[in-house]
Amino acid sequence: MTARAAAVRMLDAVLGEGQLLSQAEAPLAGLGAADRARAQRLAAQVLRHVEQADRVLKPHLRKAPPLTVLNVLRLGTVELALGEAAHGVVNEAVGLIRGYRKHAALSGLVNAVLRKVAAQEAPFAKLPPQRLPYWLRKPLVDAWGREAVTAMEAVQARPAPIDLTLRDGAGLQGDPLPTGSLRLPPGTQVSALPGYATGGWWVQDAAAGLAVPLLAPRRGETVLDLCAAPGGKTLQLAAAGAEVTALDISEARLARLRENLDRTGLRARVVAADALEWQPEAPFDAILLDAPCSATGTIRRHPDLPFVKDGSELAGLVALQAALIDCALGWLKPGGRLVYCTCSLLPDEGEGQLAAALARHPGLRVERPALQGVAPDWITPEGGLRLRPDYWADRGGMDGFFMVRLTH
Repeated sequence: MTARAAAVRMLDAVLGEGQLLSQAEAPLAGLGAADRARAQRLAAQVLRHVEQADRVLKPHLRKAPPLTVLNVLRLGTVELALGEAAHGVVNEAVGLIRGYRKHAALSGLVNAVLRKVAAQEAPFAKLPPQRLPYWLRKPLVDAWGREAVTAMEAVQARPAPIDLTLRDGAGLQGDPLPTGSLRLPPGTQVSALPGYATGGWWVQDAAAGLAVPLLAPRRGETVLDLCAAPGGKTLQLAAAGAEVTALDISEARLARLRENLDRTGLRARVVAADALEWQPEAPFDAILLDAPCSATGTIRRHPDLPFVKDGSELAGLVALQAALIDCALGWLKPGGRLVYCTCSLLPDEGEGQLAAALARHPGLRVERPALQGVAPDWITPEGGLRLRPDYWADRGGMDGFFMVRLTH
């Protein structure tokens, strides 16, 4: 198994079986760390450019080949378009097809097509970035306009950089972002960086890192991190000196949170429970609710999402988010504060949830953000914070988020 072969099998799982990349890791078994990383990178590259690859391939194919063959062609086309040497790309693609007994007869087709692609100069240069699926693109265009959505798509076509939230960032070099995160180039091996073993920082997109400053926890306050795993916000809360309870329904995801607490030496009470059935022993000073959502704001990091999701889960997620907001508000001390956030680009999971919560809870108030590095036009008229992938586009963008601070 080579990195390219593993990447093709992962593409088959995503594009043929509807699996997320995180679920399609069986082909990585037996690969060394470097080849695992390369296979994941190759699969993600193809998923960011399926539309362009298919447009380049179409003139050279009289009919669509079997999915595995098409994915080999897509992989080769993307690699050639991104500057890989033609000889190695074409030869390994042909070898891959010959390794599939039922597709071996198509090795000549793969060889001929990829040689034609290799003869083209910059085959993607005049093609627009890959478009979001209609179920997602339409509400985004309705909310922010076609130009903004096209800008988001352009950012999502590039590998995402790595952002660190710093606890002790001494010795780290990178791009300091206005909000306080440190940005490193895509593909940086984070475990080799100074401060990793001692917990001086953790990986967390700069947008996600704003939720805790918005909550503004104070030392000694009791704070609930609701839907906490994998724990970046728990670490921020604990580092601020809060008495943190980290609750999540998934014991498996909480294992990673516990690992992060161990690495950083930070403390939190970790609870595995369904938030809709759980009851706290006492009310909290503050609650951070990072609610389950469509994750459409994370496509720059997870390019498989548009191929696996179709929006059918949205109604259920919106209902769950509303129920969690109502639970969280009931667990606050008088005058306590709640930050609700989702890593979603869809207004139904952000601005719409805020409007509905204000209607359900007449005493609820929005506290407008006053945060370092936040541009005024990121703040919605109602006082929420809307973050989009096209913000900081020249620096690699950011994840899409909605967050708002509420008091009652």
